[in-house]
Parts: sequence; C-alpha cells; structure tokens
Amino acid sequence: MSEPQRLDKCVAESTGCSRAQAQQYIEGGWVRVDGQTVEEPQTPITNQRVELDPEARLEPAEPATMLLHKPAGVEFKDAPALALAAAHAEGDLSGVRMLKRHFQHLTPLMPIDAEASGLMVLSQDGRVWRRLTEDYAQIEQEFVVEVAGELGPYGLKRLAHGLEYRGRPLAPCKVSWQNETRLRFAIKNVMGGQLRHMCAQVGLELVSSRRLRIGRIPLSKMPVGEWRYLPVGERF
Repeated sequence: MSEPQRLDKCVAESTGCSRAQAQQYIEGGWVRVDGQTVEEPQTPITNQRVELDPEARLEPAEPATMLLHKPAGVEFKDAPALALAAAHAEGDLSGVRMLKRHFQHLTPLMPIDAEASGLMVLSQDGRVWRRLTEDYAQIEQEFVVEVAGELGPYGLKRLAHGLEYRGRPLAPCKVSWQNETRLRFAIKNVMGGQLRHMCAQVGLELVSSRRLRIGRIPLSKMPVGEWRYLPVGERF
C-alpha cells in the first residue's frame, strides 16, 4: 500500500495544475474518488482512483442562497435542520451545481410566523444578508391569508390603512379578496403576529397564511418542503 497523500496534491500531480488550482477544482465538486465526488482537498488518498471531470472549470464556488417552501408549523430557527439535500425541487432552473458546502452556515432571513407556510430564504451570501436585513422595512412581501368570520364595516379599507400594532400605526398596504375566504396582502415591514392581529381588528380570524413573494422573488409552484437555488444575478 502506498503512503497516503492529500487529494489536492494528487490532483495537482496528475493534471499538472498548481495546488491552489487543484483545491479550487475539488471545492467546486469537479473531482471524484472511486466514482464519488469529494469536496475536501485534505482528504487522504492511497490507491483510490482519482478523476477530474472533463467539464471542470476553474471558478470560485459562490456562496449559495436557497429559497424554501417552508411548511406550516415549522419553527423558523429549525428550518436549516430540514433535510434540504433530499428536498431539492426538480424544477430548479437556476443552473447552480449542488455542493455539500452549500448546506453549511446557512442564515435564515426574512422571518415569518411558525404557523405560516411559504417562501423562506436561507443564505450564505453576505450581500443577500445585507439586502434582506438592512432594507427589510422597504421590501414588499406578498401573503395570501385564509380567514373565517364576518368582515366588519369598512374592514378592507381599515386593513389597507388605519390599524395599529404594538402601539404604533401601521404603514399603508394593499389588500384585496382573492376569493370568499382568502385575502391577499402586499405589505412591507411585517412583524411577528401582525397579520393575525390585523385580521382580528376587523372581525376576522386568521386560519392560515402563506408567503408568496419577497420583493421580486416569487414562491412560484414549488411544493411544500422543497427548495431551489436563487439564480445568480437575480435580486430581491
């Protein structure tokens, strides 16, 4: 048995590239060991078969941002613990290659109530973090809310403008009936429990809510519990 050596050294020697380039190939998911993709340059290699993908490109692995259809009842802080890798949406057209490193150090952004379902953002990207954190109050979110009860006088007008929450007047928003039991909100700077409180003030009980959009990014038709990548270049 030969002495073990690091995978990046093995790749560099077999391809004639530098160690730095070998590390970039490995971290980019372009190297297979005995047919299995390995993304850790320090992996010890003895007599295994090491292959570099013929389509390998020397490019840095960009931090990932994932769009998840959060199920109702899942705590926001628990979402990164979901089995994301097994729930990758088949309709993901982002073109982003899935890497193990994408599931590390994901930060949940734009929180919604635990009982709500819908679009949720998980990101490693500092640029996305700054946008969704620092500009949170200016980014419009869209919700569809199922309600029960009877809407009070001028209820729709009051929902759109004139209510208070936690002792402060709420900014105007757009509200319309989607059908007989569902309201659609286009609203900014949403706080925890706010939609339920707003509905209660006009005689309605919030039965369920689902976030359909954050800024320019829609939930689309992604099934509950599945996720897709935010395509490179798309902005909230």
